[in-house]
Amino acid sequence: MFVDSHCHLDKINLEPFNGKLSGVIDAARAAKVQHMLCIGVTLDDFPSMREQVAEFPDVSISCGVHPLYVAKHPLNREQLAQWAALPEVVAIGETGLDYYYDPESRPVQQESFQYHIELANELDKPLIIHTRDAREDTIAMLREGQAERCGGVLHCFTESLEMAQQAIEHLDFYISISGIASFRNATELRDVVKALPLERLLIETDSPWLAPVPHRGKENQPAYVSEVAKCVADVKGLTLAEVAETTSENFYNLFKRVR
Repeated sequence: MFVDSHCHLDKINLEPFNGKLSGVIDAARAAKVQHMLCIGVTLDDFPSMREQVAEFPDVSISCGVHPLYVAKHPLNREQLAQWAALPEVVAIGETGLDYYYDPESRPVQQESFQYHIELANELDKPLIIHTRDAREDTIAMLREGQAERCGGVLHCFTESLEMAQQAIEHLDFYISISGIASFRNATELRDVVKALPLERLLIETDSPWLAPVPHRGKENQPAYVSEVAKCVADVKGLTLAEVAETTSENFYNLFKRVR
């Protein structure tokens, strides 16, 4: 059985599933996906996302504001704190820093990131981190904010082995691997996956984006998380069952509020 530790169910095109999210969930279940974590990226979208997945016991949710969104819209701290405290919210994020797409907004991103870290510690809920071209600042802010208290994951990881090791050793974080690892030109990322301990890895789809091989070019969905697991297994010389079991156990160890 697999766990998709990061997906955006409310962003998936439902037309191939007769317009129903239940079709996406049924496809995931048929592919032996036992749980999915649906990620919040804006406060505007959170109520709708929460409502859409509420009927599915094998879907949990997070609440947070993506760094590229907060750069264009002021962060409503009071609203974020209120919704993040809901019992069905199991994690804070996705949050973090993205200097690749919007380097000019660094101060605003950092202010938001700092608040997410504070809130995660206050609520004792793990952080879901988006980081791109911001390695030093991401680790520094997590350490300064004592994020090891709440724990968390660097999701859809594409950065260096050194950054991953710092997150694991200094913050007790997990590293989540997406379908990118299966792409032909992702040699360096596969080297990182090979070097990291399986006990610190999660797997994800980040659907509807980044469909893994052999589905690359199609819209992604949680059912494809098994292909990410297969890629990890092949890279590390393990069985698919070993990767499925350990990454699922890691997920539940991190997201302790998942029922």
